[in-house]
Amino acid sequence: MISHIRAVLALCIAFPIASAVPCAAQSDTQPATYRSPTGATLRLLLDSTNVGPEVTVGELTFPPNADSGEHSHGSIEMFYVLSGRLEHVVNGKSQILAPGMTGYVRPPDKVRHKTGPDGAKVVVIWVPGEEAAKIVSRWKKEP
Repeated sequence: MISHIRAVLALCIAFPIASAVPCAAQSDTQPATYRSPTGATLRLLLDSTNVGPEVTVGELTFPPNADSGEHSHGSIEMFYVLSGRLEHVVNGKSQILAPGMTGYVRPPDKVRHKTGPDGAKVVVIWVPGEEAAKIVSRWKKEP
């Protein structure tokens, strides 16, 4: 499974989300986008609809001055920061992630995501991938 994670992450780094080459190039459908109650958006690039349940890859955009509140996930969650700054607080320990930096959490870690005035855009990967379905079930699907 670790080699699969590395391959997906390498693909997304080699073909950044901001470029004209999306990570889900083999999919015939447009990625679904969801909005959280706090204004964050998640665009699902690879998920159970195109790669199966093992992994989900998304583009997650945090609005300015966001605070996710402390929470935990039932899977590994990895971030690769594309723009902005993300305060990544894991089990009470804070780290500021800037573009090009990564962060992760494992169950049962407690995590909190905070942004400053510029917000942040990240590639997020969940392994196993069904964690994303749990998250977006509480979010609104964008048209």
